[in-house]
Amino acid sequence: GPVLHNYGCLPQTWEDPGHMEEQRYPGDNDPLDVIEVGEAVLERGAVVAVKVLGVLGLVDEGECDWKLICINVADPKASQYSDIDDLPAHVVDNVREWYRVYKMVDGKPANDYLFDGAAKDKEFAERVVEECHRHWNELPIPRTEPRIEREQK
Repeated sequence: GPVLHNYGCLPQTWEDPGHMEEQRYPGDNDPLDVIEVGEAVLERGAVVAVKVLGVLGLVDEGECDWKLICINVADPKASQYSDIDDLPAHVVDNVREWYRVYKMVDGKPANDYLFDGAAKDKEFAERVVEECHRHWNELPIPRTEPRIEREQK
C-alpha cells in the first residue's frame, strides 16, 4: 500500500551492531531512522528540523532498527503534538503495520517489535537518540574541524 509518512535518518547517530539492546538484539549498523508524520510530502533528500515524539523498536532480521516518530517543526499541527500519546492512534498504528509487513513482498517473514509493539514516549526516544549519538561519536573514524578559507586582502 501507499506510504503514509516521510522516511529519513538522523545525522550523527549510529545503531551499533556491537551493542546489544536490553532486549538482546544488536543495532542494525546505520543511522537512526526518522519517520516524519506531518501533512506534507517532503522532497527526496530534504533536510528539515523535526520534533521527536516517540519511538518504535522494530526487530528486522534479528537486528534492532529503531524508528523515531517525529513531526516537521514547520508542520501546521506540530504545536499540537509534544509526545507520542498526542498523535491520533491510527498514525502510530499505520507506521507500526507498514514496517511489520513491508519486506513480505520480497518473500521475507513479517517483522516483530520490542515492547509488544508499543510505541515508547518522547523521553525514551530521546535516550535512544543520545545513546546512538554517543555510538556515532565513538566510531573510529578521523574527524577534522571544518576550515574556513578567507580571502587575502
